[in-house]
Amino acid sequence: MNNEPTLNKSQTDWQHLDAMSDEDIDLSDCPEITPELFAKATVRRGLPNAKTKAQVTLRIDSDVLDWFKSHGRGYQTQINTLLRAYMEAHR
Repeated sequence: MNNEPTLNKSQTDWQHLDAMSDEDIDLSDCPEITPELFAKATVRRGLPNAKTKAQVTLRIDSDVLDWFKSHGRGYQTQINTLLRAYMEAHR
């Protein structure tokens, strides 16, 4: 392990960044967020739960449920996140 102290001074040119307009920012390496990409997103765990959740019984096509479950732990949170995004998009 290296015991030398690290520098706390940023090497970022903050003045240059502050002077940039939105049009100057190169987003060519950032993919457009599509529903398919959003469905693959990882939900961060450990964040405070600000909203109260209600337990419900919901009938979902078994292939849809199997697809969500195949992505591992947290599939119910992913479903909730997608439903919230849909709700907010259609307000």
